[in-house]
Amino acid sequence: MAARSYRFLRRTLAVGCLLAAAALPGTPPAVPAAATDAPQATVLRMLQMNLCNSGRAGCYTGRAMDRAAEVITIEAPDLVTLNEICANDLATLHGVFQAAHPGRTVVAAFQAAGDRPSGDDTRCRNGQRFGIGVLTHVPTAATPRTVYAGTHPTQDLADPEERAWLCVDVDGTVLACTTHLSASGYRVALTQCDHLLGAILPAIGRDAGHLPTVLAGDLNLRAGHDPDVRTCTPPGHQRLDDGRLQHITATSDITLCCRTLVPMQGVTDHPALLATLTIGRGGPGRRPA
Repeated sequence: MAARSYRFLRRTLAVGCLLAAAALPGTPPAVPAAATDAPQATVLRMLQMNLCNSGRAGCYTGRAMDRAAEVITIEAPDLVTLNEICANDLATLHGVFQAAHPGRTVVAAFQAAGDRPSGDDTRCRNGQRFGIGVLTHVPTAATPRTVYAGTHPTQDLADPEERAWLCVDVDGTVLACTTHLSASGYRVALTQCDHLLGAILPAIGRDAGHLPTVLAGDLNLRAGHDPDVRTCTPPGHQRLDDGRLQHITATSDITLCCRTLVPMQGVTDHPALLATLTIGRGGPGRRPA
């Protein structure tokens, strides 16, 4: 089973993905020549949401998509990670995200959870594939990106759903990842977390040229509880959470700050988790062009 950990799917996609640091519109003030050579940091706002939208779980309300659209419209994040969604939910939120970023190219990636009994994908009540997703935006459709995805090598055998993970390498700027870990076996969730953060993501990062890496998702683990999510957070990583089960963790070349909990108004059993990522420390942060 351990060999499966590196047999993840890698897809190189033809159209653009994430973001690169660039100057903001307008004419910048004059700066010394030496300062213009300094690398500029990239600043991204990241939003994590678990929408509980399979139609099968007790937290399903049928209203999560409307609230998710409102939050994306109001907050206009640069990067959105989504857990417990159906495949068409990502397509719907793609349009909302596009409206929040006019003139940009939107990129969407989806990974279904596996279904052990059938050997196929887990399905929502409406028959669509059930899983996790990532949304982001880039300047043009020509921006390259690579998607990596797979299922965790350790699963809770009492749960037919095989938990998955998903990462997007955006033009060598950042590796943005999400996952939804086991909810029925906390020790299994800890093992999944440890292997993802300690083995899979470092392997992808090395393959991609040691990219700054951020993971956001519902890890079904808490800080200060047994098992403790901090035991699977590698040394040097930063981490913030929603006070319960959702976490954002990043390698040391990314600065996390400014955590905000966005109420979901009872449409799902998790708040939305919003944070700011600063990638690189060579100069003042810049928003994507």
